[in-house]
Amino acid sequence: MFAAEIRITSDDAPDIISALGPEAGRELPRTRSGVRMDGGIGVVELTAADASAMRAALNSYLECIKITENISKITR
Repeated sequence: MFAAEIRITSDDAPDIISALGPEAGRELPRTRSGVRMDGGIGVVELTAADASAMRAALNSYLECIKITENISKITR
């Protein structure tokens, strides 16, 4: 079993966690995920059955975080 935690400390953390909510709700093969706010820090928790599933989940979440941050920058 593999586990990872992504901590988002930017001012955009609440918006990012909100945007990731639907992503966390969908089922990915061999992977479980959760998102939450911990004070002002956004937290993405991932567990995966194997390294390939973890790599895919990390790539997916990191890309979503990057896109959400870019959208926040554009709309300011």
